[in-house]
Parts: sequence; C-alpha cells; structure tokens
Amino acid sequence: MGQEIALEHFDSADFERFHHRLSRETNLLKQVLAQQGCSMHTPMAGFEIEAWLVDDKLQPAAINEYYLECFKHPLAFPELAKFNIEFNCLPTSLADKVFSQLHTQLQTIWEAARHQAEQLNSHLLMIGVLPTLKQSDLHLGNMSNLNRYRALNEQIFRSRGKPIHVDIVGHEHLKIDHHDVMLESATTSLQTHIQVPLSLAHHFYNASMISSAAMVAACANSPFVFGKQLWQESRIPLFEQAVETGGYAGIAQGPLNRVSFGSGYAKKSIMECFEENLAFFPVLLPSILSDNPNAFEHLRLHNGTIWRWNRPLVGFDQDGSPHIRIEHRTPAAGPTVIDSIANMAFYYGLSQNLCDEIIQQGDFLSFSWAKDNFYQAARHGLDSHIMWKDGQKHTLRQLLLTELLPRARAGLKTLNVDSADSKLYLDVIQQRVSNHQTGSQWQIGFIQKHHDFLELTRQYLQQQNAGNPVSEWPL
Repeated sequence: MGQEIALEHFDSADFERFHHRLSRETNLLKQVLAQQGCSMHTPMAGFEIEAWLVDDKLQPAAINEYYLECFKHPLAFPELAKFNIEFNCLPTSLADKVFSQLHTQLQTIWEAARHQAEQLNSHLLMIGVLPTLKQSDLHLGNMSNLNRYRALNEQIFRSRGKPIHVDIVGHEHLKIDHHDVMLESATTSLQTHIQVPLSLAHHFYNASMISSAAMVAACANSPFVFGKQLWQESRIPLFEQAVETGGYAGIAQGPLNRVSFGSGYAKKSIMECFEENLAFFPVLLPSILSDNPNAFEHLRLHNGTIWRWNRPLVGFDQDGSPHIRIEHRTPAAGPTVIDSIANMAFYYGLSQNLCDEIIQQGDFLSFSWAKDNFYQAARHGLDSHIMWKDGQKHTLRQLLLTELLPRARAGLKTLNVDSADSKLYLDVIQQRVSNHQTGSQWQIGFIQKHHDFLELTRQYLQQQNAGNPVSEWPL
C-alpha cells in the first residue's frame, strides 16, 4: 500500500484487466515457489513505524506534506492522514548486533525527525492512538493528497454500501458511525518484517500467529479511543472495524474480512495465502502497473489491501531474486525507541523458537486457540488468560515470565544474535512485564490519577523524549 497509483477512479474494464494480471502473477508465483526460485538468503530484519504530528496544543497537526518536503529523508513517507508519517529502515542481517544496529538507525532518524518537527512548531509522537484525537479530526480534508487513499476510500464504500459502524465493548463502550476510511488513521503501529528462506516461510508465518497474543499484550499502547477506555490494545478492534469489508459475495461481516487474524494456518506453503487473496478478495485498487509479470506488481498491490495481522509479502533482493517476508503488525507504535527495538527482539526470538518447535512437532496449538488467545490478549493485556500447549489456561503475564521470554532468548541464540544484544533488549520486555507497566498500563494509571487527556499527552511526550523504557516511567 506504500505505492502510489496513477488514478483514483476506475471502471469495470479496469477491474477485468487487473484481475487478469493478478491471476497471471499468482500462477507465476506458484511456479516460482514450486521450483524453489526464491531467495535463500539468511534471515533479514526490518521495520516500519508510524508516528503522529501534533501542534503545540498537542492536537493533530495536518502538515505531513510540508513536513516531508522540509525533512527530505529517503526513509520517511506520508500515511493515510495528513497528521501521520511513517519511517522505514534499511534491511539488516538478523544476527550479531542486529538490534543495536536497528536502534542506531531508528534513533538517528527519530532525532532528526523530531528536530524538523520542532522547527515547524510541532512535535512527533509515537503512540498507538493519540489521546487528544477527536472523531471530528478524521475527515477527508485531513486525508493525505495521494490517489491511492482517495481510491481506497471510494472502493471501500462502494463495496460496503453503508457507513462504517464501530461498536467496541471494553472497559467502556464506544459506539459510533463514520462515513469514510479515515478511522483507520487513528491507529498507528510498529510493523516488523523478517525475510525468511522459502522452506521456512509457512512455518514462521504460523509461529507468528501463535506469538501474536504475547506480542499484543506485552506491547499494548492504545487503551483509549476518543476519551473512552476500551481494550488494552484498542487498535485491534478499531482497525478491524474501520475498513470492515468482506470477500466475494460477502456482506461486510463475512465470510472473510480484509482486516483479520487470518483464516487458518498455512498447511504446506505460504503460497496458500496468495491463492486465498485471489480466490476470496475482490480487487479494490485496479491500477494497471508493469507489463512484466515477474515484478508481481499487481499481486503485491492487491496483497497490500488485505491486512492480516501477520501478512506474507513478496519482495526482491538486491540481485533481483524474489523473496518472502513475514510482516508482523500487532504492536502499537512506541512508547520509545528502545521499547520499539525491544518489541522487535521479542518477536523475532519468540517466533524463531516457536518455528523450530513447529518444524519438529507440527503446529502444537490449534488455530482456533491461537486466534482466541490473540483477541483475549488484545482486550485484557498482561492479565489475560490464554490456552497453551498443555491444553490448560495460563495467566499470560506468568507465562511470559516463566516460558515465553526464555523461549525468546533461546530463539535469538539460534539466530546467532549477540548475547549482550539479546539480553539488553529482552530485559526491557522482562522489566515491563515484571513491573506490570506497558504503555497502556501507564496511560490508564495516569488517567486514573489525573483525569486529564491533554496532560497525559504532554507527560507522555516528555517521557518519550527522555528515552527511558516505559517500564520506568513515573505516574
């Protein structure tokens, strides 16, 4: 979805042409995978992180176009709303001091980006949902000036035929209607990528789904939406409902949703996900791109309009060889640079360890349990109870301390990550869980004590700029 398209309006012929090319590229990818034609590069790490631009009053600042013109950084890009931007990184070998290297990358771009924001009398904030955000901020006048976003809005509502209806029951109850896709821009995230050899891709995809419950709970940073306390990670239900539309012959609520945990594990090949994309999801953005089917541009654009919380991607090595990446989308943005790198370390280590066990024993946790665990963890955070491989329910916080964090340490050792690097960043997660203070828990505690969302945002910004992990933030 990062790719701009030439048009914002389409006719039936555009959809037919696009679907023809999508079918051709899906069949070609199946051949490439069957012939082992993908890159066999050792695992590579990468990320995208989204952020908010806010003004001196800590309200959304719809200035991303001018901001990016001034910043002129090759790894900074606009997001759906004019008050959101995204930072990418350079792919890094997932070994040795990988997390120190990623930390340096993110810290360098973040400090430069902060400085640029201050020159424009604004601030940069990484947080799942901005506490001062109002529903009235989310309108088409605040949509970034790109064809792909205007086309997405048009096609989503053409598919739905009715407004977005949000109904989230959590600690409080949020029930609203909205008339465009701008609700999606209320949710900003950390998207972690791993390039894996083809033979491991479907196993790592399944492992990522199993690890999602622990990730969404340990990384929770979005307890409030429009002043209401909902889930520990309220981004999950908000994003799912913000662009809710189903597959072929389906109403918005089914049979398959474009934002979801997925329909099941990949049984034999990661190709199953791309075949599902073709078979079950209508084209939303039928922009005709390259004539070269080997570039997979139509397949990649279509895949970018299906937002699984764990999503397989097709990319290319520097030598042009196609590769498979798994994109893990469950963590919120923030709270700090070091917290973000720690979240990545935990994901890579835990998923690698689970992947190794799946290769040896098969999928040891049913998909239905993994899915239910994810939504329980998103709702209740560290205090959730989840099913585990022994067939028993466990308090997630205790399971993190006794089994999942040790698994993550073992997984990073398998990946040949430097032991000091592994310890530094996984200790951030350990302290967060031990102190029972995720970003969400800190925000909830602050509001319970001070009852002031503006002051919450101000103190959050100050603590973020100080750079200490959220587990150490005072209330």
